Amino acid sequence: MKIDLLIKDVKIYNSYLKKFREANVAILNKKILHIDIKKEIEFDAEEIIDGKNQYMIPGLIDIHMHIESSMMTPAPFCHQLAKNGVTTIVAEPHEIANVFGARGIYAMIEAESNIDTSIFYGIPSSVPSTSEELETTGAIIDCEGMKKIAENPKVICIGEVMNYRKVIVDDTLEICKFIEYVKKEKPTYAIEGHCPKLLDLELSKFLYLGINGDHTEHTMEEFKQRFENGMFVEIQAKSIEKELIDYIKENNLYEHFSFVTDDVMADTFLNEGHLNAVMKKAVREGLKIEDAIYSATFTPARRMHLLDRGVLAPGKKADFLFIEDLEKFEIKNTFIDGKEVYNYLEEKKYIPTSYKFPEDFYKSVHVKNIKNEDLKISVQSKEKEVMCRIIEVNDGSTRTKELIRAVPVKDGFLDWENSEYCLIAVFERYGKNGNIGFGLVTGDSIKEGATATTYAHDHHNLMIIGKTVKDMVTAANRIIEIQGGICTVKDGNILNEVKLPVAGILSEKSVEELGKEVEELRNAMKNLGYKHYNPIMSLCTLSLPVSPELKITDKGLIDVTESKVVDIIV
Repeated sequence: MKIDLLIKDVKIYNSYLKKFREANVAILNKKILHIDIKKEIEFDAEEIIDGKNQYMIPGLIDIHMHIESSMMTPAPFCHQLAKNGVTTIVAEPHEIANVFGARGIYAMIEAESNIDTSIFYGIPSSVPSTSEELETTGAIIDCEGMKKIAENPKVICIGEVMNYRKVIVDDTLEICKFIEYVKKEKPTYAIEGHCPKLLDLELSKFLYLGINGDHTEHTMEEFKQRFENGMFVEIQAKSIEKELIDYIKENNLYEHFSFVTDDVMADTFLNEGHLNAVMKKAVREGLKIEDAIYSATFTPARRMHLLDRGVLAPGKKADFLFIEDLEKFEIKNTFIDGKEVYNYLEEKKYIPTSYKFPEDFYKSVHVKNIKNEDLKISVQSKEKEVMCRIIEVNDGSTRTKELIRAVPVKDGFLDWENSEYCLIAVFERYGKNGNIGFGLVTGDSIKEGATATTYAHDHHNLMIIGKTVKDMVTAANRIIEIQGGICTVKDGNILNEVKLPVAGILSEKSVEELGKEVEELRNAMKNLGYKHYNPIMSLCTLSLPVSPELKITDKGLIDVTESKVVDIIV
């Protein structure tokens, strides 16, 4: 019998048994034809590969991630994915959707044409992540807009429902209307959630709506309640601890979770990996490698109803990896549709594509230059100090805490420069209302200088944090000048910058180029005193009003638990 490819002498992973078996593998028309355990059949193969007794496993599948979180565009991002064994992703492009709405989503889809990696999409269900009352975004996607996006065949699920406090009390929200539409018209859609801290009756109300997946960071009690109530749990690297792995093993929960990445910075992507790195961390914490493979291939495919992949069996997609040493889990080759897309001996350099985003995507920061007086906060009180709400940053988490502390007052203005706190300010950058939101920050944040960025989840307005007005103004105006990015400043001098010209949040550079820039940025922030396992993500989620506890937008400080704007001065 004629076939396209015969792979001889491999240890192939059987997802149904969670075991490896020695075999020859026949591939025809981009699919697995036969797994020859007896190694007896003679095929007329166009190509034969000597498997050299390597391990052959399905291509890895990441069902909850955001390409924009890497600050990369799809082509260079997927080039690096192949090196890390990821052959299918479900991307949720709410970052660019918050800037350019449905146009941003379609531009991302168009930008990934001619890419081997399978990219599916979740509909950004929370644009904005909360409401117009709590944040200003470049676009809003309502129920009708979501229905229109759902017509695209690459869309296969509802992306994370982020306004988790509101959806359980107000069924008139646009996302609630869309969920009901999906239940009737697209019953195979997974409905992804985002619900940190929800427990007990509130969690049940969330599940009752049909939102039955969650990827966020949790305490052990929060994880237990999700598993016990039938929620599909998507576990990212920062959530992996021995206690969680032991609980999964003790209760045989392998059908009810998968590994995901959510957000991976370019330097981490370059130096540590992607979904493969998450798997390796789980194995270090006690998970068997066979179970880790299962949870990065089989269960994510089933969660998204991608029944043609995630397993190596007759009729399934020929996406697979070769690995010599299971313990090291170093990927030697990656194949998609039976075609080799990565070979560790012949690494192909990324070649930029000819695709260009629409012209206005490169001119999206509509803010006038910042002046010193823009950073003054007037105080009505005649006291020498006032009590203020402070955002406390803590290493190990992107969650913050709210503190109430005294801050000095001078000449009718908050004298934050002579306090222990940093000022943080968010300037609306879409030319809609000119809002400026103010807050104060303490804890494991910077101790000197300033940092400014338009990469500010999820509204992506212009955000600045600093210890002096001079440095904050310098940083902010540099970001306005380069039309988006992140930069650090000290004593009026720019220390480092990462240009993000596409929508103010993306670079078109390769992972090698961007990864080096991001690594230098990370080090610059640490040198300014930022003490965090991921200072960039910590900073850039201080603006995310659905992540506990106290955050900031152009509207001001946001009490995330109560979903309301609160004054900086108590």
